[in-house]
Amino acid sequence: MALLTPGWCAAAELDGASLSVAWGVPFAGILLSIALLPLLAPHFWHHHFGKVAAGWALAFLVPFAVVFGLPLAGANFVHALVAEYIPFVVLLTALFTVSGGIYVRGNLHGSPGLNTAILAIGTVLASFMGTTGASMLLIRPLIRANDGRKSCVHVVVFFIFLVSNVGGSLTPLGDPPLFLGFLKGVSFFWTMEHIWGETLLLSIALLVVFYLLDSYLFRRDGKHPRPDPTPDTHSLGFDGKLNFVLLLGVIALVLMSGLWKSEVVFDVVGTPVGLPGLVRDVGLIVLTLASLKLTPAIVHQANQFDWAPMQEVAKLFAGIFLTIIPVIAMLKAGTDGPFGAIVRAVTRADGSPDPAMYFWATGVLSSFLDNAPTYLVFFNTAGGDPAVLMTALAPTLAAISAGAVFMGANTYIGNAPNLMVKAIAESRGVPMPSFFGYMAWSCGVLLPLLAIITWIFFR
Repeated sequence: MALLTPGWCAAAELDGASLSVAWGVPFAGILLSIALLPLLAPHFWHHHFGKVAAGWALAFLVPFAVVFGLPLAGANFVHALVAEYIPFVVLLTALFTVSGGIYVRGNLHGSPGLNTAILAIGTVLASFMGTTGASMLLIRPLIRANDGRKSCVHVVVFFIFLVSNVGGSLTPLGDPPLFLGFLKGVSFFWTMEHIWGETLLLSIALLVVFYLLDSYLFRRDGKHPRPDPTPDTHSLGFDGKLNFVLLLGVIALVLMSGLWKSEVVFDVVGTPVGLPGLVRDVGLIVLTLASLKLTPAIVHQANQFDWAPMQEVAKLFAGIFLTIIPVIAMLKAGTDGPFGAIVRAVTRADGSPDPAMYFWATGVLSSFLDNAPTYLVFFNTAGGDPAVLMTALAPTLAAISAGAVFMGANTYIGNAPNLMVKAIAESRGVPMPSFFGYMAWSCGVLLPLLAIITWIFFR
């Protein structure tokens, strides 16, 4: 079923080999804006980040329409919107809303064993309710549990490492880059089957390092204790339990869209929209609205639930998904395209992809440019064919997936939940490290472990 004219539908292909590197400037501009403006001009960024994203999007789209024509620009715009952006934002919104409707009440008392257990639970939950969902569910009770201790910064830093990043590596629900891969055709359980070893080793190593560090600081702080500011007025439990049922609905809908094969396909300006994906997105919207309607207001108030984090993600990624269009086309052109040097850098002399180079190239860029678009870039650099990547090039796809998810923890801007957790911690009085202070933690703790991961799995 074609929803617009055949002329528009036929114009959707973009020859990346014929493009100039200059077409990638808006993409670089929006990512550098995300990285630098919150540091250099925080007040301006807080009030105008949506306008900045829209400006970069127009800086690509308007010249593109003038040079290549409105049909090609319109077809690529619709493809980015319908095939990638809308499903991406709908899933994130559902996970954000449902997790925001669950409140963990009661006051735990942070000890090395308890803190490690919470981090381990969050790491497991992250692959099934998303790094955003698991982070929003557990960060507040974890901070409450440790608000009587003098040293709490390391607890939040390791929480970002594990719950906001590494734990989301096993399913498309876990982290945005893997969901984008799922939308491209990667099987739902593929990452669980192929990078569980890397995830398990890195998670256990981080939990052991954390336990040893927390034990030392707990003993040190115990010599000069201070009163716990959180009273023990409520028993441990959950409010908003209905959202656990809605969370199962989210998981079921995503699974359904990957397992259900239907011949019913709607053509939207050359972009095929299958019936399973359409049912998934409509169902997720229904679950989101149900959560908002059925969750008591007092639960949202206790969780300090508001839409600001989700609005920021939605606005920024609208610009990212548009400006990345020519970048992906140029990478798809391989060694014949403008980014041939990048393709050659991750390719061995015999022409085969180098998993170790893909792991670190994807990871380093994910650290500074957000891991979702970086995953797309290297997914397409490796050919962009999910059938080939899941079979003959499985080590390469595993390296891309692990690099995007694991190394999103290297900086505050590597993954959306990192900044959310930092903001919540600071609002609760935790003196979080600066941008480069946090990188000192990640370089000291994560990078040696990632080097070991490379040596064992990606040689």
